[in-house]
Amino acid sequence: MLSTIGLLFQQSSRTPRRKCLYLNNNNITMSGIKKEDIQQEVFDLYDDYAHNRIDRKSFMQKLGIYAVGAITLPSLLSFLMPDYKNAIQVTADDPRVKSIYINYASPKGGGTIKALLSIPADAKTTLGGIIVVHENRGLNPHIEDVARRAALAGFISLAPDALTPLGGYPGNDDAGRELQSKRDKKEMQEDFLAAYDYLKTNKDCNGKIGVVGFCFGGGIAKWKRTIDFFKEKLK
Repeated sequence: MLSTIGLLFQQSSRTPRRKCLYLNNNNITMSGIKKEDIQQEVFDLYDDYAHNRIDRKSFMQKLGIYAVGAITLPSLLSFLMPDYKNAIQVTADDPRVKSIYINYASPKGGGTIKALLSIPADAKTTLGGIIVVHENRGLNPHIEDVARRAALAGFISLAPDALTPLGGYPGNDDAGRELQSKRDKKEMQEDFLAAYDYLKTNKDCNGKIGVVGFCFGGGIAKWKRTIDFFKEKLK
C-alpha cells in the first residue's frame, strides 16, 4: 500500500530544472520546431516564469532573444506552453473512473474547498487514499488527469483546488498563478491538511492515506507540519 507520507515530487536547487516543465507530447509541434532546436536557456527561462521567479513581461522580453530565423516568438510559445488537451491520459469521461467534484470544510484555511474526487469504477472494496496537491496555479486539467490516473491505479484520490476561495482555477495557468499568489500560504497549507480529514471519513477509503505533490505541491507534501500531521494520525 501507499505509505502514509506518500510520494514527493518537488523541484529544488539539486534537481534538474526541466523536471517540472510540461512540454507538448510530440517532439515536433504544429510550428515544426523540434526540441533539439531549442537552447537549454529557453527551458530554464520558462521554468523561471512557471515558478514565479520572473513575471510575464520579463519572460516575453527575454524569450524574444531566442526568436531567431524560422524560430519565431509565437512558435516558441506554442512549444513551451502546456498542451493539456492533447496530453490528457485519462479523460474526464473515461468509463473506468468515477469522478465528481465535492466540497469539504477547511475551518483553518479557506473555509470551504472544492476538490475532484476520483475512484475506480469497478471498486469492490475500500481503497487507500491519495491527496493530490497541485502546483502554483490551481487545479488545472493536468492535475485533474493525475488524480484520475491515481484512481485508475487502484486508489481513491482527492485533488483540492486551493483557489476555491478566489473563484477556483480560472481556466488558464497564467491567471491561476496570479490568483494563487494572492492567497495566504499558511491557509492553503491548512486546506490540504483538511483534505485528509475528508478522505479519512469517506466510505470508500480504508483510512490509509498518502500525499503526492508537484512543485508547490511537493513543498506541501514535504512541509514539516504535513509530516508531523500524518505521523500523529498514525498513532
